[in-house]
Amino acid sequence: MEYQYTALERFLRYVQIDTQSDPHSSSVPSTEKQKDLSRLLVEELQEMGYADAEMDDNGYVYATIPSNTEKNVPVICFCSHVDTSPESSGKHVKPVIHENYDGSVLTLPTDPNIKIDPEQHPELKTKIGDDIITADGTTLLGADNKAGVAAIMDLAHYFKTHPEVKHGAIRILFTPDEEIGRGADHVDMEKLAADFGYTVDGEALGSFEDETFSADMVKVTIEGVNFHPGFAKGQLESALKAMAAFIDLLPKGTWSPETTEGREGFVHPYEMTAGIEKAEATFIIRSFEDAKLAEYERELENLLIQALKGYPKAKYSFEVSEQYRNMKNVINQHPEVSEYAIEAIKRAGLQPRIGSIRGGTDGSKLSFKGLPCPNIFAGEHSFHSKMEWASVQDMQKAVQTLVNLARIWEERAEG
Repeated sequence: MEYQYTALERFLRYVQIDTQSDPHSSSVPSTEKQKDLSRLLVEELQEMGYADAEMDDNGYVYATIPSNTEKNVPVICFCSHVDTSPESSGKHVKPVIHENYDGSVLTLPTDPNIKIDPEQHPELKTKIGDDIITADGTTLLGADNKAGVAAIMDLAHYFKTHPEVKHGAIRILFTPDEEIGRGADHVDMEKLAADFGYTVDGEALGSFEDETFSADMVKVTIEGVNFHPGFAKGQLESALKAMAAFIDLLPKGTWSPETTEGREGFVHPYEMTAGIEKAEATFIIRSFEDAKLAEYERELENLLIQALKGYPKAKYSFEVSEQYRNMKNVINQHPEVSEYAIEAIKRAGLQPRIGSIRGGTDGSKLSFKGLPCPNIFAGEHSFHSKMEWASVQDMQKAVQTLVNLARIWEERAEG
């Protein structure tokens, strides 16, 4: 595709805006600073000529690339999220471009102890000659998902500068709080008014996913019995020790993220606070099969009951909340959504890499809200860590794929 891409310059600008979300906040969005990027995106879209671009009170950005064809084309939506992971700082990101990558270990300048080794990041081995972007070693990069944001913004720029390329109406959606599982919670589906959607939030070049985990969250609370430690014999029952005994009962060689792969699910304790009187632990439960979630949860509660046999006065609560469900259940009903995306990837000169996401995207919830919404690559790698990286050429291929996809929807539509 002969085109002067703008994705890189946009990406470098966007990653320097701190948009980290906060799972402990109940506000919407969870952090006001996410709106800093959302406001900039609205301004840039309006400057391009997309007059209806707007940000609502919750930090969601909506805009329309109007149809330029007389065909009756379904309205498609391209979606990315503006927030970055709470797991690593996104403040004062300093992107570094490693031009014409030569296959060596990338040592990050501010912290030489952080090295991105192609032996540990095998996808890097396929990027010889590419321009690789990392952070400087003090923060994550923010390619998840600002690579996708930049690709969609470049798509908008492409269609504004190439009016001869036919396409139907395209809705742009940028969401906050995806990293904490709330990204699609407050999407105004009536305002969005799209028929089918695609998140642009994938990893490897050419990758396409139309299946995600199904996900629940479990909060375990143990209430112990406090007593003065000098007179505690036979009286004190520590919630902290009870929780530790429970955690210790978790299977060591299975169940966990670090011992599973492919289509295996997992049970993952990722946060805990504990004292003598009260201890709380939060688990995320993941499986591609909905029924397996309930099975994991029954086994987990049984382990808790077993651990508390040594603490007969302690009490517990076991609260399960649904997070999202496998999008495959919805997308299978609309095979053209996947077929067109795979064709778009092929037209970009790529071999499609079709897989399942060991995680979730906004597309999971959007699919169950009536917008079948699989996921397309954006070129982001090693998410949520200081070793995060992205390829400039991969981002450009993502833009090309999105252009192809919009054209395919127009080509296949009835006149």
